[in-house]
Amino acid sequence: MTQPDLGVELERLVAPLPMWHGRLGQDAWQAIACVVANAGGRLVAVWGAERDPDAMATACVAYAMPHGLVWLELQLDGARAIPDLAGVFPCASRMQRAMTDLSGVSVEGAHDTRPWLDHGLWPPGARPLQSSGPGFAVAAGMLPADYAFLRVEGDGVHEVAVGPVHAGIIEPGHFRFSVVGEKVLRLEERLGYTHKGIERRFTELAPEEGYRLAGRVSGDSTVAYAWAYCMALESACRMTLPARAACLRALMLERERVANHLGDLGALGNDAGLAFGLAQFSRLREDWQRLSGQVFGHRLMMDVVVPGGVAIDTSAPALERLGRQCDEIERELHVLRAIYDEHAGLQDRFRGTGQITPQLAARLGLTGLAGRASGQAVDLRCDVAWLSYETLAVRMATQNVGDVAARVAVRFDEVIESLRLIRALCTGLPEGEIRGELRLPSVRAIGAGWVEGWRGEVLVALELGADDRVLRCHCHDPSWQNWPALEHAIIGNIVPDFPLINKSFNLSYAGHDL
Repeated sequence: MTQPDLGVELERLVAPLPMWHGRLGQDAWQAIACVVANAGGRLVAVWGAERDPDAMATACVAYAMPHGLVWLELQLDGARAIPDLAGVFPCASRMQRAMTDLSGVSVEGAHDTRPWLDHGLWPPGARPLQSSGPGFAVAAGMLPADYAFLRVEGDGVHEVAVGPVHAGIIEPGHFRFSVVGEKVLRLEERLGYTHKGIERRFTELAPEEGYRLAGRVSGDSTVAYAWAYCMALESACRMTLPARAACLRALMLERERVANHLGDLGALGNDAGLAFGLAQFSRLREDWQRLSGQVFGHRLMMDVVVPGGVAIDTSAPALERLGRQCDEIERELHVLRAIYDEHAGLQDRFRGTGQITPQLAARLGLTGLAGRASGQAVDLRCDVAWLSYETLAVRMATQNVGDVAARVAVRFDEVIESLRLIRALCTGLPEGEIRGELRLPSVRAIGAGWVEGWRGEVLVALELGADDRVLRCHCHDPSWQNWPALEHAIIGNIVPDFPLINKSFNLSYAGHDL
């Protein structure tokens, strides 16, 4: 694949996907964002890095281009500031605010400079990813600082505050609705309540052990994150993955996709008043995850994707069981889809609810299954050729209406396609090793992993030192792009529809609050 022309010298990373790395001058940071946007590219992630106590800070950005992924760096002077990207890519705003909180890199010209991950509990000037600065001892009994929510004023307008503590076991997030009656005029989110220090923790682990932490960034995407981390490490080590290992990873990734879609389809039926749907899809998902546990040693297939390959091989009888289960699930899925499509009450709740038009989706950078339900035809399994997917001819599931019904339809279509892919992988699994030898480089090295998880594209950007340690590991969840879009999806709907709209996106708190 040809190198993207950005007017910057780029180096091709050694990886199964087309990915490049380059360095920018101060004046090019914003200009290149415009070049990327004009070329039809997308912003994937923005983050900060400070490799050593005596080194200058660096701002990093990753763009998805028609040619592949481009990772660019801007080394900062003492001012530790970068120009704002949100005017070109609106989804950059929260990423930039998080970068300021974590790395102390400020953004010049930004419209919104409120703290995002810092809830007022960190000591003044403390930045978790800076090499120097005050410690992080939080005094007992401290309460978060007030957050400057944007107010909507007018006759009859009042606010409804939901969270951050929710019923059940859902993770914390605050939702502030401005409403007239039950109609929502505005929603503003406040997240970051469960910041866990994961990116700092990566630097305290040996590179060969980081995959276990990556697999726990967001438990429902453990295969996707572990694969992205291992791809990044293998890229930095210039290692080629054995073909059988790559196919087994793809098989597990598709099983992870099916498990999550089955769970969401049941929950969406339940949120719309069809408890029968929850019961049936919960049964199917339980059967699905039990077989994953029997074949791969863990219901979520956690810690099976490892540096250099996979930890567990599969036998021919196990592959036959996986294939038979796909046939059984598909038969039941067609019956349940017909019930969903013909249920008038369900469709009345689904259609027209929580709509994001294709035009708005493109502007906001909506990604993953939510983006595909709003006409954004982006799926790494289809867009770039990489081992185990290049011969499978993945059929992308898309819709254009962008409402709850469209997001449900995309889930149904993606499950059917994933079942086909799993059957193809089971019958065509190549012979050979399941794990190759991985040797850490003796010099500084970088690598990137880019995987289409069930929610959307997962990115891991990894930097290794010459002393075999992790200098920086940035994990990016697609929820960063899609949480702001949820605020738009609820406008004009009624408050009781929010749980349904929210579930139709099913975004990750854990993947966001690293």
